[in-house]
Amino acid sequence: MAIDLSYSPEVVDLVARTQAFIAEHVAPVEEQFHGDITAAGGDDLRRELNAKAKAAGIFAPHAPVEYGGLGLNMSDRSPVFTAAGHSTFGPVALHIGAPDEGNVHMLSHIASDAQRDKYLGPLATGEVRSGFAMTEPAPTGAGSDPNCLSTTAVKADGGWKINGRKRFITGADGAGFYIIMARTSGSVGDRGGATMFLAPGDTPGISVDRHVHTIDKAMIGGHCEMTFADVFVPDEDVLGEVDEGYRYAQVRLGPARMTHVMRWLGSAERAHAIAVDYVRERDGFGGKLADLGMIQQMIADNEIDLAATRALLARACYELDQGEHASDSTSIAKTYGAEAFSRIVDRSIQMCGGLGVSADLPLARLADELRPFRIYDGPSEVHRWAIAKRAVGRARKAAQRKADHA
Repeated sequence: MAIDLSYSPEVVDLVARTQAFIAEHVAPVEEQFHGDITAAGGDDLRRELNAKAKAAGIFAPHAPVEYGGLGLNMSDRSPVFTAAGHSTFGPVALHIGAPDEGNVHMLSHIASDAQRDKYLGPLATGEVRSGFAMTEPAPTGAGSDPNCLSTTAVKADGGWKINGRKRFITGADGAGFYIIMARTSGSVGDRGGATMFLAPGDTPGISVDRHVHTIDKAMIGGHCEMTFADVFVPDEDVLGEVDEGYRYAQVRLGPARMTHVMRWLGSAERAHAIAVDYVRERDGFGGKLADLGMIQQMIADNEIDLAATRALLARACYELDQGEHASDSTSIAKTYGAEAFSRIVDRSIQMCGGLGVSADLPLARLADELRPFRIYDGPSEVHRWAIAKRAVGRARKAAQRKADHA
């Protein structure tokens, strides 16, 4: 039976309307402020663009319908998120940027009815933003190895008291609430023992200490360092079950990696289109640059990287929509996409010569936006380690089964 890779007329129409919206309302603002979301107005701009996206019927395509979203599955989100990603401000405009998009997804699957009313509703409608507080500072603390979680939550009368430090918490500045990962059992380095907690942004003991300045400028609320000092969280704001935080986090992490791929795929497509248009028109060496073999190789390699990323993304989204864990497919798509996007924008810069590294084109700052994805949501090396570990595990199990039946 043939595999159907087409989209419904409704999704095709949504993609077209998203493309038109980005071109008319979002891209000009991004260009005006050179991709710096803070300089462009931060939350004031977000609220303005969110209102326009709602009026256009394209707001929160991932969010549950009962909260004003469009309720799209992972596969149908892909072309819409990619269309939005053609502007680095597009995810903010449609309310599909990190970490809010991933937090909406997780809360819709895990939160209690009371938590959905208190946290999911305001987040899904764009009334507030959120943060996901997991990563911690070196030399100890959760980063690429979540088992190093050092922030602790100790049982208190009617709830828990959280103490610890976090770093690189995206969207922390101005967040309405945080999902906090803290250790409730075991010691640093132990597997498991983490719990997720919900806490309003104005909870006593929570402080946003500083922005960690990074090369990307389009994520609203920055990447911040935070302190949690005797932060009290009542029992009703424990998200999921105690000591099961890592298991619940998987509900968020796989899909969030794929939506990152979707969004930044849009930026990579944009970079490639800019370069192709440039070499198509630019004269040199007796003809157009696009007629030169070395330029054609870069164009072809970009096309291959884009096509391969789309294929890997489609497979991963299919598995997620089938309810599968999709560990391998999401790691493969994330790793390949993150590295492919950097290659694509680098070739695009090269094709455009001096203009490529100038502010006259957005390519150099797109490179800055795309480069961190090789680290965000798991460095490429960690995903490769996990992919290899699972492959070896499957081989060992197969060998054992063969031996058992010998």
